[in-house]
Amino acid sequence: MIQILEKRSPALNIRAGHLARQLIQQEGFHAKQVDILPGAAGGPKGIGLTGLDQAIFGSFLPQAKQRRFLVGSSVGAWRFAGILAQGEKLGPEQLAELYIHLPFHKKMKIAEIEKISRDMLAGILNQQTQKLVDHPDYHLTIIAAKAQHLFQSDQRLALYGSLLGIVGSNAIARQHLNLFMQRVICQPKNFPQFKIKDDSFKTHYLNFNSDNVADWLMASGSIPGVTPAVKNISDAPQGAYRDGGLIDYHIDLPFESQGIVLYPHFSDSITPGWFDKMFKSRKSNPSNQARTLLISPSQEYLARLPLGRLPDRKDFTLKGMEPQRRIQLWKQCVAESQRLGDEFLELVEKQRFAEVMQEL
Repeated sequence: MIQILEKRSPALNIRAGHLARQLIQQEGFHAKQVDILPGAAGGPKGIGLTGLDQAIFGSFLPQAKQRRFLVGSSVGAWRFAGILAQGEKLGPEQLAELYIHLPFHKKMKIAEIEKISRDMLAGILNQQTQKLVDHPDYHLTIIAAKAQHLFQSDQRLALYGSLLGIVGSNAIARQHLNLFMQRVICQPKNFPQFKIKDDSFKTHYLNFNSDNVADWLMASGSIPGVTPAVKNISDAPQGAYRDGGLIDYHIDLPFESQGIVLYPHFSDSITPGWFDKMFKSRKSNPSNQARTLLISPSQEYLARLPLGRLPDRKDFTLKGMEPQRRIQLWKQCVAESQRLGDEFLELVEKQRFAEVMQEL
């Protein structure tokens, strides 16, 4: 009796900007081409990429060692920080383990959320901040937002009044966010610096060190109304610093790449800012993504996950989702992500990117 095996749908979507497509069609896809890797904000969705991160950083990029920029906001920066501090295997595993067991509940006060978030970050860094700052192969670049005017305050009336103003201003045009916040790009000092071409946002370039990098990572993930703005960062200008995803949610930046921007992402599309999620027309700038190779879970892969999607922050407070049940489902999602990494490495080995990639 002949057994007919079910053919599994691809686990990955592969999309590429026009210059990345040309380069891959001409030369194939190789580690030596990659000079920038973005990491999006998105909370626990990031741990759904654990297996893909391990494959990229553990097996693929070491094929051509060179200094690369890792550009992240919020959990994207935390993912990269863990890899630099604890290694390409343990870093993603530790982030996933800490996020899965985060003791969050909906009645928590902001100060309590701040504490458990800082404890989680300490577990990710594991007292290896100097290793992160001085890493020979990777240049961590943390994106945060410097709050302006009333948006600097965590007082409820001022904060929520600012957020209403932000929503309304952003609905008119994205660049109006400049009235409320400015981009901060923070990175180690003793290496060539990451720069972007000028865009519609005022951008501050600052440097972090082993003493203040934890504060910058905390600032990059500080969601207004959930955790307070981070203030009094040592060796930094006075100010209130907030979540980098407010401006750069999925990192739609004018990168100055000379090769390929390899983007392991939890979505097959790029939404510029967090407040752009409500506008389907707010899509990435094609010129910004010309050299991007976007790697993301396919819809077929997501449908097979226990939740039918990646982990989400709302799972902590979802009605009927008891903590132990959430932990079990998230663990299954992280375990399944090894399939993403395996498929990526198989595509590299067989050099099949040119035949499977679609237009970004």
